[in-house]
Amino acid sequence: MTTKTNSLAPGIVGAAVAAALAAALAGTSAHAADGPKMEKCYGVSMAHANDCKAGAGTTCAGTSHTNYQGDAWQFVKAGTCTTIKTPKGNGSLTPRG
Repeated sequence: MTTKTNSLAPGIVGAAVAAALAAALAGTSAHAADGPKMEKCYGVSMAHANDCKAGAGTTCAGTSHTNYQGDAWQFVKAGTCTTIKTPKGNGSLTPRG
């Protein structure tokens, strides 16, 4: 008994997977561009929950030392930062000392 393999099948499957992946990635980037505008908001993050560098002695995300640290920021929906209330006052668009 002889078996005959279809040498086109792997290429067709690979092309279909590549097309599906490309479509998924295109949909993701289009959705992200349509999302809400974001801005940096200082003084609203909890300790170790900041989005990036939080002043001297820190390097990047998650390195703030205290809750509501004035020089640590998180991304929030644009236009909402200064309305966020914390025990240390409202959020700020600029670092606080």
